Amino acid sequence: MEIISMIENTRLKKRKDLHKEHGLSFSIKSEDFHLLFDTGSTGNFCANGKKLDIDSSKITHLIISHHHVDHGGGISTFLEVNQNAKIFLRKSHTEKLNLDIFGLIKRPVGLDDTIFELNPQRFVFIDQFCEIAPNVFILTDIPKIHPMPIGNRHLYMDELASKKPDDFSHELIMVVKQNNGLVVFTGCSHHGILNMIDAVLNHFHGLPIRAVFGGFHLIDIPLINSMAGNKADVEILGKAILNYPIEKVYTGHCTGLKAYKILKKVMGQKLEYFSTGCRVEM
Repeated sequence: MEIISMIENTRLKKRKDLHKEHGLSFSIKSEDFHLLFDTGSTGNFCANGKKLDIDSSKITHLIISHHHVDHGGGISTFLEVNQNAKIFLRKSHTEKLNLDIFGLIKRPVGLDDTIFELNPQRFVFIDQFCEIAPNVFILTDIPKIHPMPIGNRHLYMDELASKKPDDFSHELIMVVKQNNGLVVFTGCSHHGILNMIDAVLNHFHGLPIRAVFGGFHLIDIPLINSMAGNKADVEILGKAILNYPIEKVYTGHCTGLKAYKILKKVMGQKLEYFSTGCRVEM
């Protein structure tokens, strides 16, 4: 199975021809399927795909990790270039998702709900554990045993004036089961990466995790790349991840470069940054 970072906040230094943006999108290809996990903020994932030898028209499944625009902003582009693939995402009671940073920066961050109205036959809304392709599973039951990311404090749902914190009931986990273990895709890990790993291990008892791909939402204010929490908090998280049966972690996007550098010192070779253009065989 080949995983390619279609788009992310950064890009490989040798690939200045590729777009980068605040967002996330992975191509996951095997003999049985060609998945797209998230689309980034715009349609730039598709333009990058042409330069990465990925034909977006042949993707068999699109999975949206949660209903934020930096993960599903490219859905309309996908619908234009791909006429057949179903789009899988959690059920959500509202698309009125908002960012409010101490009242200084306010903006909607939810998906455009008109795409659902105009293309109802393309969307599959999931609210329980299911298999969407051979050995490809969606998990929606995520425990909240460990603390959720501090950066979530800026995210709200319903009308912005209500100041109702986002409960992230629109977030899911994707797991690909292989003969020698599991490959996990988390998007932004708004539930907290430890809670999401627990969810996977609860469903797949006794199976090791070969790799985890996704962001950990350790960034606080994206515009200035500030880190939520302090160095000690991030170090504790890194040490906790090392206690799980995980061979490798590929992160980026909302983890933030500052937190990544701290995690890297703790986790060493078990952790890699997965920039736009990166690819790995599993």
